[in-house]
Amino acid sequence: MDALESSLLNGTWDSKLHTELEQRSATAMLAKDVIDGKFREVLTSSWARAFFRSSGLQDKSYEESFSWQLPSVTDEVEREFIQVILAVASLHAFIQANWTGPDLNIKPSEVIVDVMNPALISDEVLDMKAVTELAYGGEPAYHLAQHATFLRLAQLIFALPYHHCISIDWWRLRTTIIHEQLLDEAVPLPTDAHDSLGSLLQTLTGDTGDRDLVGRLQLEQGRLEHIFCHDKVASDRFVQAARAAGLQYELTGALGRRTKFQQNDLSQLVLLAESRKRDDSPAEAIAPNELADQSRTPVNVSIMTDPNLPVTLELNDDTLLEQTIFTSSAPSSTTSQLSHLDPVSQPPLHPLDQCILLSLCLNVRNTSPSHGLTSEQMSPYVARVISHPRNWSIHTMALLLRSRLESTRTRTVERSVLQLQALVDQMPTADSPLPERLLYFHSIPLPSKWEMERELALRFLTLGVVKSALEIFERLEMWEEVVKCWESMERTDKAVAVVRDLLEGRKEEAESVISRGKDLPSPRRGKLDSVRQAKLWCLLGDLEPDNAVEHYERAWALSKETSGRAMRSLGGYYFARGEFEKVIPCLQRAVKINPLLSRSWFILGCAYIRLENWEGARDSFSRCVSIDDEDGESWNNLASMYLRLDSSQNISESNGEDRHSKPKSFSNRMLAFRALKQGLKYSYDNWRMWTNYMIVAVDVGELSEACRAMTRIVEERSAKIGAECVDEEVLERLVNAVTRVPAGDDDRGRDAVNNPSEGHGLLRRVLELFDRTILPRVSSPRIFRAYARLLTWQSRWEDALKAHLDWYRCGVAGTFEKGETDVERWRDAVSEVEEVMDVLRNFGPRVQGMNWKHQGRSIVRTFMGRSKEFEDEPEWSRLIELQNELRTEE
Repeated sequence: MDALESSLLNGTWDSKLHTELEQRSATAMLAKDVIDGKFREVLTSSWARAFFRSSGLQDKSYEESFSWQLPSVTDEVEREFIQVILAVASLHAFIQANWTGPDLNIKPSEVIVDVMNPALISDEVLDMKAVTELAYGGEPAYHLAQHATFLRLAQLIFALPYHHCISIDWWRLRTTIIHEQLLDEAVPLPTDAHDSLGSLLQTLTGDTGDRDLVGRLQLEQGRLEHIFCHDKVASDRFVQAARAAGLQYELTGALGRRTKFQQNDLSQLVLLAESRKRDDSPAEAIAPNELADQSRTPVNVSIMTDPNLPVTLELNDDTLLEQTIFTSSAPSSTTSQLSHLDPVSQPPLHPLDQCILLSLCLNVRNTSPSHGLTSEQMSPYVARVISHPRNWSIHTMALLLRSRLESTRTRTVERSVLQLQALVDQMPTADSPLPERLLYFHSIPLPSKWEMERELALRFLTLGVVKSALEIFERLEMWEEVVKCWESMERTDKAVAVVRDLLEGRKEEAESVISRGKDLPSPRRGKLDSVRQAKLWCLLGDLEPDNAVEHYERAWALSKETSGRAMRSLGGYYFARGEFEKVIPCLQRAVKINPLLSRSWFILGCAYIRLENWEGARDSFSRCVSIDDEDGESWNNLASMYLRLDSSQNISESNGEDRHSKPKSFSNRMLAFRALKQGLKYSYDNWRMWTNYMIVAVDVGELSEACRAMTRIVEERSAKIGAECVDEEVLERLVNAVTRVPAGDDDRGRDAVNNPSEGHGLLRRVLELFDRTILPRVSSPRIFRAYARLLTWQSRWEDALKAHLDWYRCGVAGTFEKGETDVERWRDAVSEVEEVMDVLRNFGPRVQGMNWKHQGRSIVRTFMGRSKEFEDEPEWSRLIELQNELRTEE
């Protein structure tokens, strides 16, 4: 990769580029100005004035207005590189205005020259046109984003064809990430964008160049996956970035204290991390106060006052310490490669490695270890970054993540809110140079100014400070959140009034009038772009159910059939009222516009179920689980659809319609089995899913899994419903599967390995099911009979006889009470007495030291004593015969 391209990507000027300054002095100086944050000089240069010449911009779109010509540049390679420089300057100017601050010193009207209208076009007109064009996939762009024109220009320049610039796909990725953060909902990208990034990664990996560059690219790819809520893929990308950058880290334990009154040292989570050794460079130089503290005194970051870094607030709690104090000089694990690190005085990390650690903590509410860190594990990661502040943007992100982690704890929620407020307040200030703020911006998910304020307002809402939240939302003109605030105060009338005033022009978005220039004409009626106006009609439909259909359809028409929100709302409205035929076309349009919203696919699948369209439902739930593979309910529904398809194919087969349906039928059942198996990973306590899984497992012959399922069902349900939680037919089938093979020792080990669902391979699971799960909790005659049959197969005569006697005690004869008059019940009891006598005759002689005849006489005598009322019945003579036989045998 070209050295200048690499410098632009890294955001640092390499001192080794003096030859570039000599050979390509003008171009190299332009690139250096971009790296130094001198966007005004770049965007008002002679090349920029020629490049940003438009024609008829007031009446045409941006794409149609510019010809993107550089007449003075004849070399194609040079021209492409100048285009990239101007696009990067535009992109970073937009980022400075909306993310990092300080305030931007250039406006779009100073950059764009319209040859057909030499008079200056107002920034208001330019930005409104840009916001309208930035709406994508039916989702509106945030309309108060400052200088949105710069993002639109960068987007169009990067979209031009390039043949010599290797890094162009990477810049397109960065532009896409910024664009996605501007939209209300994430919208999917074309697949070719991912393919081009894969080839770029291969090129960089094959290069002998910068390992950090490879790590950065994988980190930014992970950020994009996180935006699309692909948490597992994103976590994998972040781990790959750590591997590429040479970061070593390990979460372990060390003795320490977390509270002021703690007397005994307990094991505390600590992250040991160490960066790879890099060549010294100005960007990586470590300040003297950042060196590892050799005195083993914990560094209190809260009292470190660096004017170039965000303010770190103290906790000031009467119980919790400012940070965990570690008393041991070594971690608990001594076999780790990082065991030489002292938890108290770890070396500072490279800023890129700090970005990787923070990216691993993005999913703050994550509870699944398979999708990355859980919230309990994140605190040590964030603390490791905060302990050595190296960069303004990274430290801001670390404090923001700590604020999110502390928002759910009563002792830390106050600092959480105050820290977030401090981060919002510091954005416009110039307390640190712009190049430092932009240096690692693309490697961390730093929220925009409005998103950070929105997060603060939502934090106020969770604390019940609704009025302050409402003021912030109104200032940010986030009308959906304003409506929610009024609804939380049970003032729906105010919410309706706000939306109607906006639609009818009685309420202007007045804050933007002041901030965007005094030359703005006062009537803004009609200036709302169609996508935002459609969203307001959807809000009104949510607030007025009686006229909801009319409002949603009007939103759909206004957006020229691009508003996914309108169709989602209309589909949900019809579904709630049971009009399922109308639901399907609405939601089909919605998912076509934005296929990333799993909720829309789920409701569409449910509508198909109500209409008994099993294939449509199957496809819908398949999309649900491809978007969110932790959605246990969708996995369960998907399995049900496979079984429904199986049933319909069986009916077709019985009618002679399909001779090949048998293999298809088994295939559907196996797919149902796999779907339930996957879904149970995320719905482990759902006994209904376990029941379905057990039945399907038996059906497809996976009896070891049926055993596991029955174990979970009994554990979950036995305390509430007793023996009814055991499916006795399934239990008997499990015993049959074990006992159908010979009980001898020949080939026992091979059978256990080759077939875990039959014979000796299944025996251990079935025995554990009886001994550890079922019998300690519940009992019934069929359970004991099945258990006895299993023990008989094992030739465990004493245990088998005991199980048969337990069966008798639980059965009709064992529970027959004196004074009962039900003849049929008594006859069943007589049969059970005869059966248990046969068992005693067969097993008794095989049990050493057992007087089975005495026990038999006792059973018969006791039963006859309880049922003397039935002496006149013909079956009574059979009991007498049993008594006589036992006497003669003795």
